[in-house]
Amino acid sequence: MISIPHKTKQFLVLLVKLLIVGGAFYFIYNQLANNDKLDWQKFLVLFHKNQSVLGIGFILLLSVLNRLFEILKWKYLVSYLKPISLAEATKQVLAGLTAGLFTPNGVGEYAGKALYFDKKDTKKVVFLNLVCNGIQMILTVIFGVFGLLYFNAQYNVITPKTIAILFGACFLLFGILFFSKKVNIKGYSIEKLIHKTNEIPKSIHEKNTFLAILRYLVFSHQYYFLFLAFDVDLPYLILISAVSSVYFLASSLPTFQFLDFAVKGSVAVYFFGILGVNEWVVVFVTTLMWFLNVVLPVVIGSYYVLNFTPRPLNGDYIDKTN
Repeated sequence: MISIPHKTKQFLVLLVKLLIVGGAFYFIYNQLANNDKLDWQKFLVLFHKNQSVLGIGFILLLSVLNRLFEILKWKYLVSYLKPISLAEATKQVLAGLTAGLFTPNGVGEYAGKALYFDKKDTKKVVFLNLVCNGIQMILTVIFGVFGLLYFNAQYNVITPKTIAILFGACFLLFGILFFSKKVNIKGYSIEKLIHKTNEIPKSIHEKNTFLAILRYLVFSHQYYFLFLAFDVDLPYLILISAVSSVYFLASSLPTFQFLDFAVKGSVAVYFFGILGVNEWVVVFVTTLMWFLNVVLPVVIGSYYVLNFTPRPLNGDYIDKTN
């Protein structure tokens, strides 16, 4: 085994941290500065017309609650492994979000969180993060399917034949998963994952599910209130069903975290275009959602990434933020 000098290791760690933070800020700047669909002139006119300290504060509060519920979910899930404080959970979630910004489907988040734990617990931490994200995805699918069915009943976007094919494909997929649950891939199987999930106390699952529902309601209604701020006057159920449909379909597509708002924006333009909403409004609302719920947390997470030092071989990680 090759031994790397301590100074060299320190330099490599610093380089990796700078690459993560630098890459995150580059992608953020690139998306905001080079998106020709963002009409800042129209936005500023509308902002001056509808500006309200109370309204801005309310939208920011929803962003704080969105991330807070995610942090609490992680705190309660990790308590199965070891108890951590709210401050520690905040560091891990925001640093993980920063690390996952430009990785496919945010997989860097898993590695970012695992670095805060002993190496022997890496698989457990990755599994807990899978559970944390999994319940959010399940809720996105459930709310999204109902939203899509309601939206489709009003505007007939998808033909009955297509719906039948989609449901048939879903049942077929569930059937395949059920009958292949004992099939092992590198020591893992669906049955084993279910067994591991059931080992987590019921009380933790209940808290996780409750917080995931709250988080879904918060960010979907933040979307809704932003459309109201942009003078979009549509019935509540129509607007919410469109939002849930967009999140469902966009979340089903594999993408990079930094491109998430672009994917959601493309799907949103289609759905809200059917409702007669101007494209520039849809793009701005989607971009603001991304800025408030990804960019701002990443800015804070960058601080934690830069102040993180890998744990020594026989000790805990060193965190300069304490």
